[in-house]
Amino acid sequence: MIRRLALALSLAATPIWAETVANAPQGELRVLDKITGQVTDLTLAAGETREVGHLLIRLSECRYPVENPSGNAYGELTITYRDQLSPAFQGWMIASAPALNAMDHPRYDVWILRCITS
Repeated sequence: MIRRLALALSLAATPIWAETVANAPQGELRVLDKITGQVTDLTLAAGETREVGHLLIRLSECRYPVENPSGNAYGELTITYRDQLSPAFQGWMIASAPALNAMDHPRYDVWILRCITS
């Protein structure tokens, strides 16, 4: 009885669905300047840093689901505003849930659109 209970609890604690992901060589981001209304689409290679407006955006990694490459994208980003030492954002963004871990900035919105696999 105790073994069955332990097995049931261990199965309940494991994820029901785990997604297998792969790294992509590039990712596509969208930047919105909320003051001017200008939208900029940006393609970055993994490890590349680019300047857009007053932002320095670095894409460390772009991951995508192996089973459905166009279904989602996960981007590890570091975004710095002007010459500030601490980043305005540092972490993972998810294309299918951009509000889950969004950059909180009064002027700019940045989100990942997709990974480019080829």
